[in-house]
Formats: sequence, C-alpha cells, structure tokens
Amino acid sequence: MKKHTIRIVGGDYRRTPIPVIDGEYLRPTPDRVRETLFNWLRYFWNGNFSDKSVLDLFAGSGALGFEAASHGVAHVQMVEQNPAAVAALRSLALRLKASNVRVHAGDALQALQRLRPGGMDLILLDPPFQQDWFERLWGLLPPLLAPDGLVYAEAESPLEPPESFEILRQGKAGQVHFHLLRFAAPQKNDNNGRQ
Repeated sequence: MKKHTIRIVGGDYRRTPIPVIDGEYLRPTPDRVRETLFNWLRYFWNGNFSDKSVLDLFAGSGALGFEAASHGVAHVQMVEQNPAAVAALRSLALRLKASNVRVHAGDALQALQRLRPGGMDLILLDPPFQQDWFERLWGLLPPLLAPDGLVYAEAESPLEPPESFEILRQGKAGQVHFHLLRFAAPQKNDNNGRQ
C-alpha cells in the first residue's frame, strides 16, 4: 500500500492535502461524509463554530479534527496511538500554524480520563471497526460533554446507543454508517424553564 492524500473540504484550510500514512486501522472519513457532518453542525450550532471545543478521539489521519479546525472551532484535541500517525498530525498542525489544534499521543481510554469534565461541545469517534469500542465508550462520554454536547460516530453497522443518547442525524456511505447524536441528561429535578 502506498501513501496517499485526502483534502480538507471546507473552511480556512480548504483544499489542503492531508497525507494518509499506512496503518491497519486508518480509514479516513470520505469527503462527502465530512461535508455532510459539517452541514449538520452548521445547523445545530447556528453557524457558530468559534466558541466550540472538539475532541477527535481516534484521530488517525486527522481528517475530522483538521476539518473542525478549518471551520474555526476554538480548540481541537486530537488523540492517536499510532506513532507515525501522531508525527504526521503534528507536522500538519505545524505547517498550517493551527494554534487551535493539540495532538496527544496515547491510548483513547486513558486520554478520556485526563480530560476536563464538561469541556467538549463535540466528540468525534471513528474507532477501528470490529473491536466493540462503542460498548466501552458510551458511559465515559457524558461527563466530558458540555450542555447540548454532540457526538459524531462512525461504525460498520447502524449504532444502537443507550437511551440517554438521541440520534439527531444518520447516513451511510459505502460500508460506513455515520451518526450525529446528542446526550440528553435525565431531567429529574429540573423545572424545564425555557431560555
């Protein structure tokens, strides 16, 4: 397998090539899917990306995280375990002078434990297929999400998240099923006042 590139599809870094290194589980999100995702986010965030913090938990090539940075989010935290992928992510962030991007080298589950509670407006999940990642992740995500925080997830089959997550949008491209979800915290002692 030879190295190939994909491109950022929107925002400030539009058309910037992203090198995709050889890696067993690296499966960059297709252009059309990223474009769809950011159209969804534009709708749910009323076009305002500038105050958002994003976690790209299985960054891989960085396609999702750099797309978020390109759209002007305040902060992108990328997490990746593959050393070659980490080096490529850091190199591209440096080349773009993307001061809103941080790259953490390490295990996804350990990284989750070190994050500030309630700090993430969007968590991007594109884990390796066939490894039951979502069963391990669902319960760890809610404490990290800001109010009305969103989760984007790609999987090899349609997801059935816990009842505490609402599927806002979903689609399919080739063999990939993609979903945008919102965590709905139980409202036991809340009087549901309107804002």
